[in-house]
Amino acid sequence: MIEYIDIQVGEIVQQLKDNGIYENTIIMLTSDNGPTYAGGVDFKYFNSTGVFQNDPKRMKGYTYEGGVRVPFIVSWPNKIKSKRVIDDISISYDIFPTINELSGVNDSNTYPTDGISLYNIFTDKNSSLERDYIYWEFPSYGGQLAARMGDYKAILKDIKKGNRKIELFDLSLDLKEQNDISSEYPDIVRDFENIIKKEHVRSEIERFEMGY
Repeated sequence: MIEYIDIQVGEIVQQLKDNGIYENTIIMLTSDNGPTYAGGVDFKYFNSTGVFQNDPKRMKGYTYEGGVRVPFIVSWPNKIKSKRVIDDISISYDIFPTINELSGVNDSNTYPTDGISLYNIFTDKNSSLERDYIYWEFPSYGGQLAARMGDYKAILKDIKKGNRKIELFDLSLDLKEQNDISSEYPDIVRDFENIIKKEHVRSEIERFEMGY
């Protein structure tokens, strides 16, 4: 599948070049989740999650880094210097306001989102994303909420089972998320609890509701 994607992206790039519009076309390639363990994948052989824990409960469908951290590859020869590596953390809901700005559409008041446009960080090597935190949730696999604030990351899992204990990790020291430090930093846990209270909205769609 990876080879097939590579071939198809190559075909698109060639068409853009053949039509003389490649240099001023932005191409964004990313994934909606980390590697999978399903469908006969030999994730142990391939060490699919790389530097993260190569565990089915830490991969696709889960809010641990192995399940959510993916590369975001962007090409735009007229505007973006090649071979740059940007370490700022973005999230998929940043793509919508980015496309709006690229298209000259300013409808942030009509269609407000939690996302931040990535235009400046793409085109200006000195720019960085300024945001307090990112937040996301996933109702499957027992119900999960997660947020990241700087190097700290909080995970609340098994919500449908009544769990309310937040796990806390310092990703600068513990990228594998092996050491829950929530008991050592109760103030930071409270900050994340406030983020969850602010951001979580009960879903009107029954299968998305977690009972939180």
